[in-house]
Amino acid sequence: MAAVQWRSSNRNYEVELQRSRPEASLVEFGDYHPLKPIMVTDTKTRRGARKGSTSSSSSSSSSVPPDPLSSMMDGTDPLSMFAAASSSEPAGPPHSSSSGEVGRKRREKEEEVVGADFEPWSSKRGEILSRFTTTEKLSINLFMGSDRGKAPSPGSSAVSEKVRTRLEELDDLEEGSQRELLNLSQQDYANRIEELNQSLKEAWASDQKVKALKIVIQCSKLLSDTSVIQFYPSKFVLITDILDTFGRLVYDRIWTMCSDPRPLPDSFTVDDVNDTAKETCLNWFFKIASIRELLPRLYVEAAILKCNRFLNKSGIQETLPRLTAMIRGIGDPLVAAYARAYLCRVGMEVAPHLKDSLNRNFFDLLGTFRQVSGESVQNQLVLQRVEVPEYLTLYSPAINWILQCIAYRAPEPLLTEMMERCKKLGNNALLLNSVMRAFRSEFVAARATDFISMIKDCDEAGFPKHLLFGSLGRSLACADPPEPERLTILNEAWKVVTKVRSPQDYVNCAEIWVEFTCRHFTKREVNTVLADIIKHMTPDRAFEDAYPQLQSVIRKILTYFHDFSVLFSMERFLPFLDMFQKDSVRVEVCRSIMEVFIKHQVEPTRDPVILNAMLHICKTMHDSVNALTLEDEKRSLALLIIGFIRMVSFGRDFEQQLSFCVEARATFCNLEPVMVQLIHTVNQLAMETSRVMRGTHSRKTAAFVRACAAYSFITIPSLSSIFSRLSLYLLSGQVALANQCLSQADAFLKAAVSLLPEVPRSISVEGKLRSSESFLLDFINNFLATLLVVPDHPEHGVLYLVRGLLNMVQDYTWEETSDAKVRVYISALPLLAAMSQENYIYCIPKVDSNETLYGGDPKFLSEINKLCETLIGQILDHLKALGRDEQQNTRRQGSLAFSLFGVLLAHGDLRNNKLSQLSVNLWNLSHKHGSCETRVSVRTLESIRLQSQQPDMSHLSETVQRLSLQSRT
Repeated sequence: MAAVQWRSSNRNYEVELQRSRPEASLVEFGDYHPLKPIMVTDTKTRRGARKGSTSSSSSSSSSVPPDPLSSMMDGTDPLSMFAAASSSEPAGPPHSSSSGEVGRKRREKEEEVVGADFEPWSSKRGEILSRFTTTEKLSINLFMGSDRGKAPSPGSSAVSEKVRTRLEELDDLEEGSQRELLNLSQQDYANRIEELNQSLKEAWASDQKVKALKIVIQCSKLLSDTSVIQFYPSKFVLITDILDTFGRLVYDRIWTMCSDPRPLPDSFTVDDVNDTAKETCLNWFFKIASIRELLPRLYVEAAILKCNRFLNKSGIQETLPRLTAMIRGIGDPLVAAYARAYLCRVGMEVAPHLKDSLNRNFFDLLGTFRQVSGESVQNQLVLQRVEVPEYLTLYSPAINWILQCIAYRAPEPLLTEMMERCKKLGNNALLLNSVMRAFRSEFVAARATDFISMIKDCDEAGFPKHLLFGSLGRSLACADPPEPERLTILNEAWKVVTKVRSPQDYVNCAEIWVEFTCRHFTKREVNTVLADIIKHMTPDRAFEDAYPQLQSVIRKILTYFHDFSVLFSMERFLPFLDMFQKDSVRVEVCRSIMEVFIKHQVEPTRDPVILNAMLHICKTMHDSVNALTLEDEKRSLALLIIGFIRMVSFGRDFEQQLSFCVEARATFCNLEPVMVQLIHTVNQLAMETSRVMRGTHSRKTAAFVRACAAYSFITIPSLSSIFSRLSLYLLSGQVALANQCLSQADAFLKAAVSLLPEVPRSISVEGKLRSSESFLLDFINNFLATLLVVPDHPEHGVLYLVRGLLNMVQDYTWEETSDAKVRVYISALPLLAAMSQENYIYCIPKVDSNETLYGGDPKFLSEINKLCETLIGQILDHLKALGRDEQQNTRRQGSLAFSLFGVLLAHGDLRNNKLSQLSVNLWNLSHKHGSCETRVSVRTLESIRLQSQQPDMSHLSETVQRLSLQSRT
């Protein structure tokens, strides 16, 4: 192929812009608007239409066809249709009369289960097991009877035989062989109880109902053992798990017997229960009634309390008072308290509306408090070496649960009644504590002053007052007391809190009252509280054992103080942070502060108090980074620090802003994203300085911009990511150029060009190796676009940056099967064509580009044409090389040929016969093997035809006639 003589077409960008704009045309809208929804009215054929009707099932009242999706769904969301169908289905078998339906609804309303606002027992289980522990050795005494059966005599009465067999089985349970497990640790004890729970399930599954009942009875007897009294609440939790399992098994068994032939509805009545199920249910109650010992008989009957629903409507209502009265026969007050707690628990599950039973249990419990000071209990405490305050805390789970059941959705006057009963008992501290925790916070807050008076009158020897103030503080953190009383409440509470000697007890209580202080008072009061906490927690480094509570204090302060100028003006806030000596905890606290700052700091700040404190906090996070820090952690910390940097603004004090960036660079040098952000910030600062100071102090402005450029030029090499360096070199060069700093811009661009050979062929992206080719091509294209407005250096010759870039591309080691180098050459041709124009398509104000420097000098244009011819020659040589292996490279060859054709069409002067012939050859080559999309080709030809109709583009008519479409084979 003969050498190509390049000549760029002369472009008039203004005319081309006008041609590319669409022609405006008037549109008669009328009632139509493109944003107005199309209204379609469908007339549906009703199901009850008369026979023989031939009307259409739907007709549109609009001439616009209906939305096919709407018509398919008939205007109804399918999920809504499903929900409507489900709601229309009956919940159970229909009753025989409307009065029966009304009665069923009334019963459902009465017996509705407790709502989501009721804290379930399951949520308290784990806390009890972890709180009430022991190192004493435990024992399990089981009297498991033999499994022999008692076959009835054929001639005996069925009823009498059943009674006799039942009694013999129960005698066998209580007089059978003894099994004793001694010297068990707490964990061993829990494991053995769990094994018994599994044995219960296995016995039931194998139809050994008698054995299952034996297990439950013997486990219930264990609740009478208080030999290791500190462990009793945890023992109660473990053994009642077995009782709950037994209750579910019995209820499900009887319910299944009622489900033949159809399932029993949840809202069933006694009339829905068949005789067989009733007889089985009665049999269970008779067996349990025959248990001779009070405690197991009470617990086992309570476990199947729900089964009364199968026998009569008022069974539960009649049974609860009877079981409540039975508990009065239990001598040990602790055992009786937990028996009442279990009865209240099952009562809330099956009949939460029966409040009388709950109240009766609580009032009976109050009557047993005098036993605590009795001789029997005191002797037991002396024997086990348990102090009275520790003993009283054992009652807490039981009393708290009973009061929670009573207080659930209870009216406010009930709290007044409870307070009066507490006063009659001499303000029993344990009871008072449970009352404050059980009732709604609003009720307690309204009576906060009364509660403080009652707390003062309590005997501190039995229950520490700081625990009472802790419970009161929890309520006041959720509800507000009367405003005139708030300061008095805080003073009275803090008088008690500050006298607590144990650092752990102190911080537990202080942490609660911090929220009340933050919620209702100013920084002065909060600062006083922080000072008191520091005073208590600093000696003997007590803060090391209280990090969770101290972190909670910080979180509560941050919840209420979002003005960081106020927050950091507290004298004791930063010293408080110094107590977090453990690295991981300190970083977590700093992270929480930064998150709140970024979320709530709306306006940029220059407050020195905020800046100094936040720099200290950010430095703490930065200094925690080491070689073992995960990348996600680094990224997370960097984002927080970047958020802070973006919120720093010194207004028009640009020098102070730059000084801040210099300090930040020295402080955060280990986090690359932060360094990148600082460079961006400095570049923005340079542009803002130039904009604000335009026309004034030009020398000072230029000096400052050069200082910004120096900052970037020094900082960029410290980055490890080569593409970050490349992009920042280019960006900084563009900023310098925009501010008429030509030598700085030249230095940035030359640094970017010299860095290209170091680009690796693959890079890590999100932990995966990927080819760097696409990233490199994007950068080079951006770089080429910038070079249009960069004037040549007077000492380096014509187009020295363009030539330097192309030389680097030529020498770079590309992939063997890559066309990237040729694509760079193709991308360079539009740049060179644009440089040869009399007026450039874009320019930078006050910067003389090559269009001004050379003014269309023929030598300059000749240099451009020679360079273009060299590039085209390189491209054509590559196309020939691809053509030697047609099977594998035809698609690559066609794509490159079409790209070069497009460049020639847009930027070459096709009046030149050689260029015109080359363009035709490239078109034919791109379509030779059918690798070019037909749709693209058709659009291209249509575009050329339209251009040829322009007065100055008529020469394209001949070219377009020589371009033909080839069908794919």
